[in-house]
Amino acid sequence: MLDANIKPQLKAYLEKLQRPIELVASMDDSAKAADIRALILDIAELSDKVTVREDGAAPQRPSFAVGVPGEAPRIHFAGVPMGHEFTSLVLALLQTGGHPPKVDAAVIEQIKALPGKFEFETFISLSCHNCPDVVQALNLMAVLNPNVTSTMIDGALFQDLVNARQIMAVPTVFLNGQPFGQGRMTVEEILAKVDTGASARAAEAISAKDDFDVLVVGGGPAGAAAAIYAARKGIRTGIVAERFGGQVMDTLGIENFISVKETEGPKLAKALEEHVKQYPVDVMNLQRAAKLVPGGLIEVQLDNGATLRSKSVILATGARWREMNVPGEKEYKAKGVCFCPHCDGPLFKGKRVAVIGGGNSGVEAAIDLAGIVSHVTLLEFADTLRADAVLQTKLASLSNVTVIKSAQTTEVTGDGQKVNGIRYKDRISGEVHLVELEGIFVQIGLLPNTDWLKGTVELSPRGEIEIDARGQTSVPGVFAAGDCTTVPYKQIIIAMGAGATASLGAFDHLIRRSVSA
Repeated sequence: MLDANIKPQLKAYLEKLQRPIELVASMDDSAKAADIRALILDIAELSDKVTVREDGAAPQRPSFAVGVPGEAPRIHFAGVPMGHEFTSLVLALLQTGGHPPKVDAAVIEQIKALPGKFEFETFISLSCHNCPDVVQALNLMAVLNPNVTSTMIDGALFQDLVNARQIMAVPTVFLNGQPFGQGRMTVEEILAKVDTGASARAAEAISAKDDFDVLVVGGGPAGAAAAIYAARKGIRTGIVAERFGGQVMDTLGIENFISVKETEGPKLAKALEEHVKQYPVDVMNLQRAAKLVPGGLIEVQLDNGATLRSKSVILATGARWREMNVPGEKEYKAKGVCFCPHCDGPLFKGKRVAVIGGGNSGVEAAIDLAGIVSHVTLLEFADTLRADAVLQTKLASLSNVTVIKSAQTTEVTGDGQKVNGIRYKDRISGEVHLVELEGIFVQIGLLPNTDWLKGTVELSPRGEIEIDARGQTSVPGVFAAGDCTTVPYKQIIIAMGAGATASLGAFDHLIRRSVSA
C-alpha cells in the first residue's frame, strides 16, 4: 500500500515513538478494507512499537483506529487517509505514541482542562486541502483529553452517511451527533467554540496590552510583510488577524510566486506565520476587527469587546469570495452552494453541477469537476469567456461540459434541504431557464473586507480602501495594503510588496510625528 519511497521516511518518523501503539481495524469484505489492511500492516512492519488487530467494533466499516494498548482508541479513520490526509495519519501515530505536539503550552493546558464529553466526526474528501487542519486539530484534542474522540470520515467512501447527514461541503464537523462547524478551523478556533469562557478571557488580556507603534490588522501576505518590516525597525509591533494566512489558506496551487516554482496556499501561510514569529511581533490570531477610531492614539475595537491602541495602523484585511446575491444562495450555502471545487467536488461524484463565472478560476473549476461529476454547466454573465486561451481550449475539448454565455443567474432553487437547480435569464432574449442539478460552484471573484471601515476611511465605489503611493489612507496614521485596497492587481506577490510599502510609510509617519511633537 505504501510507496517504496515513503516507507523509509515513515520508518524514521516512527523511531520517535516513545511508547507502544496499536492499530485497531473494523473491517468488511470491501476493496477499501483490503487497502486499509495493507496500509496498517505496512505501518506495523516499520516499527516494533506498532501492533495490529482486526477486532474493532467501530460503526463505520471499513475503518481503523489509533490507540494505546489497554485503552479504548480515541482517533479513528473511516477511510484510507492518503493524499492530503496522510500527514494527519502520521501525526496521529506520533502523538498517540507520546511524541510531543508543536503547540503552545497554554493551548495544551486548555485542551486538557475541557470538561464534558466530546465525540467529533469530520467529513472530508481526500482532495480537500482545508480538511487536514481540522482533522489534525481534533486528533490532537483526542490525544490530550481522554473525554475527546475524533473520527475522520471520507465522504466519497461513505456516501450513504453523507446523504443521511445532508453534507454538501467539506470539511464538515459534527459534535455529539449535531452539526458543529463547516470549513477550515484551527485548534484555537475549535477551543473558542467549546470553551465558553475563552472569548472573555482573551478580550481582557488583549485590552490590557500596552500601546503599539504599529498595529497591523490582517494576517495575509500583505499583513505579514507589513509586520516583518515594522518589527525590523525595532518598534513595538502587533498583528491582529481573524485567520492568519487569510485568503491564501483557500488557495491550492501557487506557481507564480517568484523563486518558488510550486507551493500550496496552506504551506505558504504557515511559512508566513513562522517568519513573522522570528521577530518580536505580538500576534493576536482569531480576532475580528469591528471598528476603527481615529485619534492621537488610533483605536481598533474587536468583536469580542477588546480595544487595542496604536500610534499607527496598517489595514490589510484582504478579500473574501464574492457571492451571487440571488434568492436561495444563502439558504443553500454548504447545502449545494459551494466555493471550493477542490474541497467539495468529490461529494458530487456522478452528479450534475454548475460553475458560475468564466474567468480563470471558473474555467479551471469546470475542468477539474468534469473529471468527477456527470455534467458541468458553466454560466458566464458576459458574451465571452475571460479565461486564458489555453484553458478555454481544454474546456472546449470536454464532452460533459456545457458553456452558456450572456447568462444572468437569478435564483438558486432547492427542496428545503439541498440544491436542486439554478435559474438564469438569457440576457439577449430575456427568456428564463431552469437547469436541474445538485451542486453550484461560485467563482466570480472577490470582495474587499472593508464593511467595518465605512464612514471612517475613504473607500472606492467597489469598497476598496483608497491609498496613495505610500499606502496612506484618508486618515492620518492609517495605512493600508493588499487586496482590500485600490491596488489594481490582486496577487500574492503584489500584496507582499504593498505590505512592505505601507510599513515603511507608517515608519516614516512615526518619525515625522516624533519630530513635530
